[in-house]
Amino acid sequence: MSSINDFKDLKIWQKGMNIAEKCYFLTKLFPKDELYGMVQQIRRSAVSIPANIAEGYGRRYTGEYVRFLNVAQGSINELETHLILSARLGLCEKKEIETIISLLTEETKMIITLIKKLEK
Repeated sequence: MSSINDFKDLKIWQKGMNIAEKCYFLTKLFPKDELYGMVQQIRRSAVSIPANIAEGYGRRYTGEYVRFLNVAQGSINELETHLILSARLGLCEKKEIETIISLLTEETKMIITLIKKLEK
């Protein structure tokens, strides 16, 4: 079992970073007129996931960590909504977002499990 020295060692943070990276690559293909619309919304909510996990990890109290994990979960829901709408609007293909949505589902399970462990 590997030790955790800082937030970058957390699998939950690493998965969040992978999600954000995939979202950046996906949105590079969006029309330029969406740069300040859907592109910005997707990227902002995607980056919010690992950022809140990292910020919560650095907090002094468990309750604060849980609060930031809940914010990350909210960002997951927001991101999934933006991705689904993007496919419905024809900005991307449904198959292009399926991998990201699958990763979001995994991330949600990890966040819920971590919150439950922290609250014990």
